[in-house]
Amino acid sequence: MKYTLRTLLGATALVGSALAAQAEDLLIGSTSASSSHYGYFVAVGQLINENAEGINATVVETGATMDNIQRMARGQLDLGLVTTNVVQHAHAGTNAFDGNAQDMQLLWVYANAPQNVIVRADSGVTDLAGLAGTDFNPGIKGSATEATAEAVFATLGLTADFARGSTTDIVNSIKDNRIIGYVKSGSGMLLDASTMDIATATDISVLGLSDAQAETLRTEMPDISVVDIPAGAADGIPAYTTWSFGVGVAAPSSMDEETAYQIVSAIMADETAQANAMASLQGANIADMTLQFGTIPLHPGAARWFEEQGIDIPDNLMPSDG
Repeated sequence: MKYTLRTLLGATALVGSALAAQAEDLLIGSTSASSSHYGYFVAVGQLINENAEGINATVVETGATMDNIQRMARGQLDLGLVTTNVVQHAHAGTNAFDGNAQDMQLLWVYANAPQNVIVRADSGVTDLAGLAGTDFNPGIKGSATEATAEAVFATLGLTADFARGSTTDIVNSIKDNRIIGYVKSGSGMLLDASTMDIATATDISVLGLSDAQAETLRTEMPDISVVDIPAGAADGIPAYTTWSFGVGVAAPSSMDEETAYQIVSAIMADETAQANAMASLQGANIADMTLQFGTIPLHPGAARWFEEQGIDIPDNLMPSDG
């Protein structure tokens, strides 16, 4: 009897160890590897793997927000980069998701992304209206930048001959003077790494909104923000005004609450890795950005973290089951 009990206990311990060793594999959708946001997600994956017990996260290069939402809907990704405007459209079933609401819940927001209209300085184009008839990229294919730029152009009555492609393709096309420019999310108040890459080959200019255009967007596109960028987004770039949205991470409601809680806890506890990956996060408060720029309800696991900190969650961010 003693031998049998010992055998059973030993077998139970082995089974328990085996189960503990089976980590939950998660795929994180990010964006183009040439974007500074991709580096941020590499840091996020490392934070999750090092601090969220039983979770093994892998970062996947994707076409950014629209691509990530579509892949999450198909069960091909577990969480991913989203912009606050497009994910609100997805959650509500509006705009590109008209009549087809997506099951999305917010985990956190880490950046406010100014949308910078970049052109070759030798193009002779000095304002947005001057893009008419030019070959111009509205953002990488499938991205929120592309969808939002097209909506902004339509709202303001602007036109251009849109060229499509990946960030790498478009950057090379601008360098080779095959197209005159593109719209690219900034890195906080600074220009993106791919834009700075272009600037090594040719001088660039940033086209800002006029006062009248800014007021039109404030009135007619409440799902985006209008922001003033101070001088110094890059050397020689003066102050300008442009449109913006938040960038964050969302997941379907199928993600387990404990999994979401562990992931958000790891992100919120970090003081160095995210800022090292994205300079604009130096001194930033991700919890505050989430509450300020969030546009869809929090995942219950994320809401649990906020509640444990004694932080009030706005009504529009309260989980639907809460």
